[in-house]
Amino acid sequence: MLVWRLIRSVPGWLFPLAAGLLVLLLPEFGLGFALSRQVQLACILALVVSGLNLSLGYAGELALGQAAMYAAGAYTAGLMSIAGYTDIVLQLIASGLVALAVGIVTGIPGLRLGSWSLAMTSFFLVLLVPDIIAVFGDATGGRNGLSGIEPATLFGEVIDADRFYVVVVLVAILWFAVMRNLVVSRHGIAFRTLKQSPVLASSVGISVFRMKLLGYAIGAFPAGLAGALFANIDMYVSPEAFGFTFATAVLAACILGGATSVYGAVIGAAIMQLGPNQSSEFQQYALVFYGGFLIVGGVLLSGGLAKVAKQVTARLDRKAGLTGRGAPVRGTDTARPATAPMSGQTLVVDGISKAFGGNQALDDTSLRAEPGSVTALIGPNGSGKTTMLNMICGFYRPDSGRILIGNKEVQGMAPEHVARVGVARTFQTPNIPDGVTVLEAVASGRYSTDRVSMLPTVLRLPRYRTVRARDLAEAERALETVGLAHLRDETATSLPLGMRRLLEVARSMVAEPRLLLLDEVASGLDEDEVERLADLIRRLGRAGCTIVLVEHNFRLVLALADTIVVLAQGRVIAAGLPSEIEHDPRVLSEYLGVVAEDTELAGEAT
Repeated sequence: MLVWRLIRSVPGWLFPLAAGLLVLLLPEFGLGFALSRQVQLACILALVVSGLNLSLGYAGELALGQAAMYAAGAYTAGLMSIAGYTDIVLQLIASGLVALAVGIVTGIPGLRLGSWSLAMTSFFLVLLVPDIIAVFGDATGGRNGLSGIEPATLFGEVIDADRFYVVVVLVAILWFAVMRNLVVSRHGIAFRTLKQSPVLASSVGISVFRMKLLGYAIGAFPAGLAGALFANIDMYVSPEAFGFTFATAVLAACILGGATSVYGAVIGAAIMQLGPNQSSEFQQYALVFYGGFLIVGGVLLSGGLAKVAKQVTARLDRKAGLTGRGAPVRGTDTARPATAPMSGQTLVVDGISKAFGGNQALDDTSLRAEPGSVTALIGPNGSGKTTMLNMICGFYRPDSGRILIGNKEVQGMAPEHVARVGVARTFQTPNIPDGVTVLEAVASGRYSTDRVSMLPTVLRLPRYRTVRARDLAEAERALETVGLAHLRDETATSLPLGMRRLLEVARSMVAEPRLLLLDEVASGLDEDEVERLADLIRRLGRAGCTIVLVEHNFRLVLALADTIVVLAQGRVIAAGLPSEIEHDPRVLSEYLGVVAEDTELAGEAT
């Protein structure tokens, strides 16, 4: 276990880098021509698979268009070479950009239509590749393929076979370094958040359409790079190389290696290329093999080999004592850090109505919440509480009425824009993306607070480092506030329900909200956890935050709320101080189910 502890003390990214450098130096150890070609083809396939990993594994968008992007890159490089532009760097840039453009152009209609449209659009795009090539046969060579490609050059010198091997492996190493930087950044967490739930993504200020398109388009870029490299291996490009069989092979490699893994693409591509793809007999039954593998692999190997590796690593970590630092001490009086001042804004819900078909969810309903106070919204199931929260957040548009946060009307705004105004929320069921740590899950709440683009992120420029430092500092402070700091490195989804609810509150806090919406946040918590939660809500209120609390725990509502608004059948039936609401006969009847015959309570209410 000492050896394992030493291994785990080394930064994880050094191991794939060392493996990449070893592959780069293989020719120095007498790598033969045939094996050298297979390694290059494996690297090229890994580039294509990595694009699918990004769009499917991280962004959650099933799309098989990488084969078409691969073809676009290959024909771009081939046509450039025939036209006299043989510089490999220029070809790589142009091929990557053309593939990116194809991804954007084909992704927009598929994503606009929603549901499975992107999968179907990309599927038909792959089927159309041979026909598109045939239509432009005068330039592409049609179904006979594109020949006459000149050897690639670098700085005016022809690249021989040995140096081209170095180019292929270097391009793969550099791309996977870029992809790794992207995946572990706030953008990578945003992709995971989107995959988990578009509603959750919108609630933290992520544009669902833009992020989906970004994942699909960026996934097209490495396919374009792969196409440029492929065109220069044999100096010939055939349309048969980009058909449905290849698209299925890419999907099979993705599933085998692990879709939610940066380096799973390398593992899956290497196994496919160095294994079955070398057999000429296999090609006759490739589709049958891939189809069977996808069925069996999808059932028996969920998560791919990368998930198996993670499970083995976690088991060794436990044996070495590197995890399981224990649950928090419950019921202690450990002092929490002071909550930083918060700039709450007045919420005004003025006469909003909302109907779903013949069901009137809200009918001329109004509510007002002030900074520094807790406004509770209570009522029986189906009274319209969550519908009101969803309209405040922008998920529903009111049929009539206004919603103001401060002086800004937000009704009709997209959810991500409402979030950027300063609205944060929790959910009835804790909504946390898979595969992220507690610290990362909390830091994801700052996605729209400090903005940093993709380029500084992948290149690790000072702007990225500054924003990341702020993200981590604010997330750690929020975790200290809710009492989860000692669990910062644990997998967020592994926490019990009570801790996940506190994690959601912490994620909302880091967004510097002007308005905090808490939806059934105490549901399922035990007595100690409810006490911790109540203390946290009080401190947030004293810090100046505007809080709207939807809650069924009437005792908790009476203890926390400054004002209580009671809904029944979509209308406000009472509003006032807790002492008034506690004895209101209609509230007792509608909300608590106290019948009119209960004379003792009826007498107390008069």
